[in-house]
Amino acid sequence: MMTPATRAAINTALAAGEVNRAVAIADTALAAGERDALLFNLAAWAQEEAGDFAAAQDLLHRALALAPNDPLIHSAMGRCLSRQGRLSEAVRAFDAAIALDPDAAEAWTERGSVLEAGGSLRLATESYHNAARRDPHAVLALAGIASIASRQGEWDMARDFGARALAVDPGNGNAICAMARADIAAGDSARAAAALEQLLAHGAMVAELRSVATSLLGDARGRMGQPAAAFEAYAAANAQFARMHAWHFAGDTQAIPHSAMLARISDGLAATTAADWTSRARSPAPGEAERHVFLLGFPRSGTTLVENVLASAPGVEALEERPTLGDADRAYLVEEGGLAKLLALDDAGLAGFRAAYWQKVADAGVSVTGRSFVDMDPLKGSRLPLIARLFPAARVVLMRRDPRDVVWSCFRANFVLTSAAYEFTTLERTARLYAAMMELTEAARAKLPLAIHELRYEDLVSDFDATVQRLCAFTGIEWTPAMRRFDQTAARRDVATASVGQVRRPLYDGSGQWRRYVAQLESVMPILAPWVAKFGYAD
Repeated sequence: MMTPATRAAINTALAAGEVNRAVAIADTALAAGERDALLFNLAAWAQEEAGDFAAAQDLLHRALALAPNDPLIHSAMGRCLSRQGRLSEAVRAFDAAIALDPDAAEAWTERGSVLEAGGSLRLATESYHNAARRDPHAVLALAGIASIASRQGEWDMARDFGARALAVDPGNGNAICAMARADIAAGDSARAAAALEQLLAHGAMVAELRSVATSLLGDARGRMGQPAAAFEAYAAANAQFARMHAWHFAGDTQAIPHSAMLARISDGLAATTAADWTSRARSPAPGEAERHVFLLGFPRSGTTLVENVLASAPGVEALEERPTLGDADRAYLVEEGGLAKLLALDDAGLAGFRAAYWQKVADAGVSVTGRSFVDMDPLKGSRLPLIARLFPAARVVLMRRDPRDVVWSCFRANFVLTSAAYEFTTLERTARLYAAMMELTEAARAKLPLAIHELRYEDLVSDFDATVQRLCAFTGIEWTPAMRRFDQTAARRDVATASVGQVRRPLYDGSGQWRRYVAQLESVMPILAPWVAKFGYAD
């Protein structure tokens, strides 16, 4: 039990906004043997702020044991899980809080934030709307709606909800960034730059939002014809992003950098011969797709565009950037010597990993039986050995785009954290990762018995019908004029990649953007030049 005096002291401290004093009172009370869910909740908050998430979770579990029907504690658990990147668990925690108090606007807002971080933008928007309906002044929810709308090119909604958020909180950074995106799209980059510069100079915001705002300032300056100033902003935004997430890749027990993983796979592949990869043809098993297509390349090469083109055809299902090969990844790619073990698998072992793959597809809400299935993930080029072993009959589409456009776009884009996105924080690392992926892809093409079709982005935007018809002939997916309406398809689907704004509008030619940044790209041209020449982009 908690004494009335302790409760009164904590309530007084919280009412005055003195959370640290409330925590100190709670710690003293716990040390004295007092027990109450509020005491554990406050102590958990302190541990979470200190970065000890395991201790915070333990304290929250003790709070829930005392008050299992307290929605505030379930929400606290959701926040703790979210900060660890355990997004699915965090959503379940917020769902529990909402089940206990459906009118809790804050829980709906935080649930939306987690869904947004996980790329479920449609569900995130619905959650934010639920919060706004319950509290018209829920500024974080209003700004969240505006932010997602602005990234999806829904400018009227972005401006409407951005204005509503700013009416409640004129300094809300998320809303200011949403309005800036809308201004940039409308050609008023000077206005966007002024708002972003003021925000960055005077606004108090979390590091992640500061990185986003700085990157948007780069977009505005670029549109204003200031390439050097734009590059300076992009570099600052990326440096902020790198500082925020460096701990993920520090130490032997942490995440493996993407470049290191590619090097490991390349070494394993080099130790094999083409004869090692001979596979027997196989028909689709029950529950598998009738036609199976992997759409690969590199981020910002046009994969999202082609995915939505194919998804516009009847009988085609597509899934974007999901770890569908995750079980086999962990067993045979992350560990050294994994490819040799993969080659030693018998039919039963292969069947188990195939079943795990299709289960992940089903878990994502995609039914493929009797249909064509497109697995779009630009970085699955590193998984070509797995694809060759598990799905030798699959069709593989490799997107090609001018390497200079690809690398520049990756450097300046706002990505959620992945091992690859962490590499995009400097131009040199971006270029080296691109070169490493291309080297691995070319080595895999030479050694693996896969049917591969190259599709150039520049051909797609200059001669859409002919290019897509060749793609259809390769994949076995029937051409239809509906493929020209890929933007309508993208609007119906929960597209979450960085290209969402582009694919929700009609076809346009985005090639040659690197030319405005020739001086900035000069330092990485020795890395990119061989690929520029190999892929036929030399001037």
